[in-house]
Amino acid sequence: MFKLAGLTLAALTLSAVAHADADLKLGSTERVTRLFAYPNNCNVICFRNWTLEQTVEHYLTQSVQRDGYSDAKVQVKTDNDQLYAAITGVPRGYEKPLAALLDAGDLAYTGASKLNADGKWAYSWYLFLPLGMALENRRSVELLHFPPDYSLTQAQDYLESKTTDRWATLLTVNGIPADQTPAFQTIIDIAPIAAPSNAGKDLEGVYDYFKDYQTTMVKEVSQNASGAALPMVAFGAPVRNWIKQQYGPTVNVLGLATISPKEGVKVPVLGSNHPSYIWYAADPESYTGKDPQAQADAAGLKVMGQDLSAACWQAAMGRDPDSNPDVELKSCTQTWQVAQTDKTCELFYTSIRNLTPAQATAKCATTPIKAQLKQLKVPAPATAVPAPHL
Repeated sequence: MFKLAGLTLAALTLSAVAHADADLKLGSTERVTRLFAYPNNCNVICFRNWTLEQTVEHYLTQSVQRDGYSDAKVQVKTDNDQLYAAITGVPRGYEKPLAALLDAGDLAYTGASKLNADGKWAYSWYLFLPLGMALENRRSVELLHFPPDYSLTQAQDYLESKTTDRWATLLTVNGIPADQTPAFQTIIDIAPIAAPSNAGKDLEGVYDYFKDYQTTMVKEVSQNASGAALPMVAFGAPVRNWIKQQYGPTVNVLGLATISPKEGVKVPVLGSNHPSYIWYAADPESYTGKDPQAQADAAGLKVMGQDLSAACWQAAMGRDPDSNPDVELKSCTQTWQVAQTDKTCELFYTSIRNLTPAQATAKCATTPIKAQLKQLKVPAPATAVPAPHL
């Protein structure tokens, strides 16, 4: 429970939440303001005119909902310039992963401050921690590059972006109910900076500033509540390169590796395309030659097969962390690149080319490459590919 001086005011302020299942001292107003990027969306006029307490309650409520505690209630109070959170309807100890996240956030703030002192911070960037994630009932971890600014300023939801929405759809195609996908999408960005979606190249030099934050976060989320190692997916070249630099192994697309973020813990990591890469790979303007559209379709089909295979692996390993990663990957690639090429093809044309299901079926029936997904050899697009959560 809260350890406050025996002040009558404090007792009155906190009496309503004295029997909470999880209590946490969040810290000073200054600390909470910076760790929750407060105010999230104000430019003279606030898009959502929330107090600091309301902002914190918003993100903590997202977490309890995504952990499956639909009846949980969050209250945040300020007393003597210190903020306190009380959560009812959750298991005892629920506050521990939240405290760990905020402690890691202090490391991110230190890195961002050094980045700014070195003259490398852009005016359009915001420090943005992965708030609102599942804290206890995590099923898998997604390693990504950086969140888009609108996830903070407009949505105030770390999981609301074109990238996360697309990947959630692929998880549902692989058998995960839509309301359970957030548990599979615990995100760690190697740059905890909400930035414009075209800022990928500008962020390439910032990763080392956040090394302590990155490695601490990976340690904290690498296991579930029972201690089993959680599967991780490394999305995009910057993240796959970071894995190699930080932990040693090379992780290619649909390549498997094992990392040890802390002693005695071995975490399976699968390399994947960035979820937004398909829109660049399948863009006819990325190609030259006789038939750019055919090249773009072929590239898009190949990427779709790879992405479905990666999401399949993530879903399988998330459901059962004790599964064999190699066996699951072989099964998933067999499913989406051999056995169900018709469905892979149709999903590409409906989700990327925006055809109707009937049009996609007709298109795939006359597309010879749909039966060659595993063997497709397509040049990479000529354009540079950014890697935010678009």
